[in-house]
Amino acid sequence: MFRYSYEYRNTLVRVTMTELAGIFKALGDGTRLAIFELIRERCRGVGIPEDQVGNTVSKIAAEFEVSLSTVSHHLKELRNAGLIVCEKRGQSVHCIPNEETLKEVERFLGVTA
Repeated sequence: MFRYSYEYRNTLVRVTMTELAGIFKALGDGTRLAIFELIRERCRGVGIPEDQVGNTVSKIAAEFEVSLSTVSHHLKELRNAGLIVCEKRGQSVHCIPNEETLKEVERFLGVTA
């Protein structure tokens, strides 16, 4: 299996091409890409307490004309690809982008900040 390797903080990191393909596949669905972008946009608010970001599953679903179960399916695919992290807080599930995965994709694509 071919691995893409890069050095991060003096540590060699290896990501398989299969893992990268899974990330791009998860973003290949238009609705899923829009959900991911919504999560990213809502988490960019500087100084907004994390519990007020508005990335609960129900708040995300309210933005789309699809059922809650469909949104949950898309979130599961994003989570399985490592693009988001979901955490249960009380009765709500909150979703945030997985910054480490995004950094891996940026490094693979040669994007520099």
